[in-house]
Amino acid sequence: MIRNLDTRRIASDKSRKKTGADSFKEFDATQLYCSKCKRAVPVRKRLLLVLSEGDKYEYLCAFCSESVGTKIDRNAKPSTIIR
Repeated sequence: MIRNLDTRRIASDKSRKKTGADSFKEFDATQLYCSKCKRAVPVRKRLLLVLSEGDKYEYLCAFCSESVGTKIDRNAKPSTIIR
């Protein structure tokens, strides 16, 4: 009986998994290397620019607020310009 439960759990886990590129289309950094702190540190994500190609975010060190990276989110919904 325990054997049947394990088989069902494994089958359901396989059906939930995303395949290939779908599983890594979008991700956010939680830690990046800070050259000022000289170690990997937690980061904060800040919206820097709203571009036609997507939103540009800047990653900041949680300790010293040094910029440690950027990212363009191409999946952002298009913004309308108000005139």
